[in-house]
Amino acid sequence: MYEKHLGLKREPHGQGVSLHWRDPDGMTAWALFKKDTKYFNPSQSSFMINYRVDDLDALLAALKEEGVEIDPKREDYDYGRFAWIMDPEGNRIELWEPPNGAQHETKTSAREKHR
Repeated sequence: MYEKHLGLKREPHGQGVSLHWRDPDGMTAWALFKKDTKYFNPSQSSFMINYRVDDLDALLAALKEEGVEIDPKREDYDYGRFAWIMDPEGNRIELWEPPNGAQHETKTSAREKHR
């Protein structure tokens, strides 16, 4: 449905779509997860927003000072660093710091293990 009617062509791995920006270093990742995924836990939401950030450590420090719930888990890959927080409504939010000066490949393929 998404490909046929909305023009969202899946990546070769089949898990998602990369929507490239006019900025050569940017893209939006749109990914499908299995209905029973635990990736969004502890959120009860069926989706998660990912924000690209410049300095993950500084942002997490500021959010901690403001009392934001921060997941202690971190993930580091060649395509960037990841952390997660919870918004006031209980939705899980992913924070992604891309590597400095690197062209960014789709992160979905390397993270299929979470599905």
